[in-house]
Amino acid sequence: MKFLIVGLGNIGDEYVNTRHNIGFKVLDAFAKASNLVFDNDTRYGATVSGRVKNAELLLLKPSTYMNLSGDAVRYWMQREKIPVENVLIIVDDLSIPFGSLRLKGNGSAGGHNGLKSIEARVGTQQYARIRFGIGNDFPKGAQVDYVLGEWSDEEAKRLEERIPIAVEMIKSFCLAGLQNTMNQFNNK
Repeated sequence: MKFLIVGLGNIGDEYVNTRHNIGFKVLDAFAKASNLVFDNDTRYGATVSGRVKNAELLLLKPSTYMNLSGDAVRYWMQREKIPVENVLIIVDDLSIPFGSLRLKGNGSAGGHNGLKSIEARVGTQQYARIRFGIGNDFPKGAQVDYVLGEWSDEEAKRLEERIPIAVEMIKSFCLAGLQNTMNQFNNK
């Protein structure tokens, strides 16, 4: 079984510690824990292959910027012949509290430009995603500044506890499947 695990984010040093880049952060943690090193020179993003027991994983951090993430996802799905049911997207989510993790098997983009792009390029909403809550503690009209803003010191400390859970969710998705992983991790 081969899986495409995609962490959404934006390339560039100015985005490294922003809320919008939580997908990159989760995949970096997964790679580090598995002694994997990303190749930054592959088409449409940084990639690395690895295994979790009998599951083969391709980790992808798109280099297309958030709004064109679908180009990278579609390219790697086609190149590696990975079906949509074996795709998992890690994405920031304003609509759930900071640090909350929710796995869903489908759904709307909810206004998220990365998910809109994936839906448009892949042609479906039927793909799994881990929604990593970034909260919505910003004044009206300041959503872009908040999403592209850096983590507070308190948030950064709490991320150290939450990111390893997201890594375990990825492993579970590949080994135990969507439903079992949702049952085990959602609302924890």
